[in-house]
Amino acid sequence: MRKALDMGFPRLQKLVCVLATLCLAGCPAQPDAHDAEKPLRLAFVTCAVDGKFFGPVKKGMNDAAKMMGVQCDFLGTEGVDLPAQAEMVRQAVADGYDGIAVNIIDPEAFDKVIQEAMDQGVPVVGFNVDDHASPNARLSSVNQRLYEAGEALARHLASHIPDNAHILMTMHDEGVSALEDRLAGEQAILKGKNVRWTVVVSGNDPVEGADVIAQALKANPDIRIVLGTGQSDTEAAGRAIEAQFADQGYWSAGFDLSPTTLRLIQDGHIRCTVDQQPYIQGFYPVMQLTLYLRYGIVPSNMDAGAAIIDSANVDQVVELSQQLYR
Repeated sequence: MRKALDMGFPRLQKLVCVLATLCLAGCPAQPDAHDAEKPLRLAFVTCAVDGKFFGPVKKGMNDAAKMMGVQCDFLGTEGVDLPAQAEMVRQAVADGYDGIAVNIIDPEAFDKVIQEAMDQGVPVVGFNVDDHASPNARLSSVNQRLYEAGEALARHLASHIPDNAHILMTMHDEGVSALEDRLAGEQAILKGKNVRWTVVVSGNDPVEGADVIAQALKANPDIRIVLGTGQSDTEAAGRAIEAQFADQGYWSAGFDLSPTTLRLIQDGHIRCTVDQQPYIQGFYPVMQLTLYLRYGIVPSNMDAGAAIIDSANVDQVVELSQQLYR
């Protein structure tokens, strides 16, 4: 028996080599040395590029880039400038980026340039704000379902808002579809209570925005409630109430997290905020583009969620917010 095994071993070696060769021939090709020396380059293109909201987005992007061994740059305009942001997408293609993530803050402004990028073989995904209601060539998007999030906030607060109340509704910028969608969702629910509203644009600086909101409250003395649609104006409303209307029956609520917003929830000036988890809005587009470029794995849409943060759970997220995970 042993002799027979010994005599058959060379044949077994040959068979193993043949099978290994066949297996390797059928496996996906691995990145060559040239690819390793020049990793994939990805660009994120947004508005208000230095806005505090994008801190967790940038961290998520950088964490994913390190994990996947790619290079990422976070680009954008200083404020809302649709033509300039669209041109940045076009320039990213010209600069040789392998994939692009776009903050699609308008349902039409980026249709052409995204199609151009895709036609040139540069895949595009959306992040933070999507163009899901009209044709767009982008592959996918990681963002909150904005209109539904506005509805969710209004439903959560409906029992605390009197019928026929007059409330202040805020946006930190005009011309941003995300804010408009949230606002429309809030208003759709509040119409059932015959609520009327005054809308103001507070600007992207929450300190300056607090003055804008305070002036609006003074001009409308029957208003006691402020509902925001974004990070800057939500924080600004809490700041205004704390500084000038504390202990007078005023309260606010809105969207997104900042250390100051969380503190104002703890202190009772902001009743609640909706977390859209910006960290994953930076993390997953990197994963999606990298997997698509390397292996052809087509990305799919992801809902970033609409979690309510209030006095019951705010302490759980304070530390994580400071670390830019929330």
